[in-house]
Order: sequence, then structure tokens, then C-alpha cells
Amino acid sequence: MSVKTAIILAGGLGTRLRLTVPDLPKPMAPINGRPFLEYQLDYWIKQGVTRFLLSVGYRHEIIIDYFGNSYQGAQLEYVIETAPLGTGGGFLLAAKQITEEQPFLLLNGDTYFAVNLAELLEFSLMNDADWCFSLFSSNEEGRYMGMGVSQLGEITSLKSGQTFPGSLANGGVYLIQPRVLCDVTFIPGEKVSLEDDIFLGAMLSEQRLFGLECSGTFIDIGVPSDYHRAQNLLAL
Repeated sequence: MSVKTAIILAGGLGTRLRLTVPDLPKPMAPINGRPFLEYQLDYWIKQGVTRFLLSVGYRHEIIIDYFGNSYQGAQLEYVIETAPLGTGGGFLLAAKQITEEQPFLLLNGDTYFAVNLAELLEFSLMNDADWCFSLFSSNEEGRYMGMGVSQLGEITSLKSGQTFPGSLANGGVYLIQPRVLCDVTFIPGEKVSLEDDIFLGAMLSEQRLFGLECSGTFIDIGVPSDYHRAQNLLAL
């Protein structure tokens, strides 16, 4: 089994980064002269992903005009949010284009996390996970979604803004079995939070949520300080 398709959530307004990177959607923020999104695409293409579904909204024409319908041999497709739908709404809109029965990736368009896809897939299959989260050890308080995880890797709790130094946090790279889409009660086109609505609904409906701690480079360019830090991290 392999993972060939990834959804990238690239429709956010990027308000916290607006003064630093004006008039650009966050995934197009320049890092050493290249759009941040290029680094993401490069990384996942090298791990075998050949199809990307980009959920776009704010200034989406900049992304579409730059990348077109293909990049480095990978197919690019766009799902356009005509109004802001939130992370969950963007995900559901793009997920309508998922037709295969193989697991697929869901990625945040403003984070780069060097997750080993083969290891994530193996861990997911071993645990028959519906959702498999990539986790990292946070050194910040209150910024990310805190994750409670059992010794076997099953997610026991998750809550936005509940991290503290040394706690496990949501890294924004998810491996998802298409079967979960049948149990989502939200309607594509609704404004929905992935973190606070869809994940919570998955837990309440007793879907199998597991998390794997990953040690690869993690960077979230959502705030100016980390955007500037990315210039060095992604130059390595």
C-alpha cells in the first residue's frame, strides 16, 4: 500500500502574517526566494505523493497562476473557497475529490513537518487507525493543539491551545483512511473547524485516532518570528 494523494489546506487569510508578507496567501510567503509551498511540495513528492488537492481561498489566483496544473511531475488540482470555510470546511470541500480507497494525507499549508511517510503509514496500518496524527514535542505554551496519547499511541484527548513546554502537540500532518468521510456529519460548504469540530466528532463517534511522535524539522510560518526563522531552517 502506498500514499499518492495529499490535500493541502491553503485557504487561510493569514492575518497574523499580513504586515510581514502583505498581499500574499501564506503558502506563497517567500522563503529564500521561493514560495513556502514549494518546499512542502518538494518534500512530499520525494516521498511518493503524485496528486495534490489544494483547498484555496484568499488570493487563490496567485497560487494557481504560479503553479498551474502540475509541479515536478505531480498533478495539482484546486478547490476554491468562495467564502472562508475554516480548516474543516476547506478539508471537506477538497475531500469530495477523493475517489480512491487508499489512505491520503492532509497537510496544513502554513506548516512544514519532515515526517517519514513510510513510518507514518506503517504505524497507521499496524493500529488500524482511521486518523493518524504526526506529533512533535512543543516548547511553547498555549499555541498548538495539545494531545493526550496512551502508551500504545491512541489519542485520548485533544484540545486547541493546550500545549506547554515538553507536551506533545499536533504537527498538522495527518494520514486518513477514506472510510472516515462516510461518518462526517458536516456538510461540504459549511464553515467548520477541523480541530474543534471534525476531530471532536471523530472521537465521539469512536473512530480510531492514533498519534506518532516524529523528530523531523517542524516550522509553522503563521507568526512573523517563525516565518523569519524558516529562512534558516529550510535553507539546510
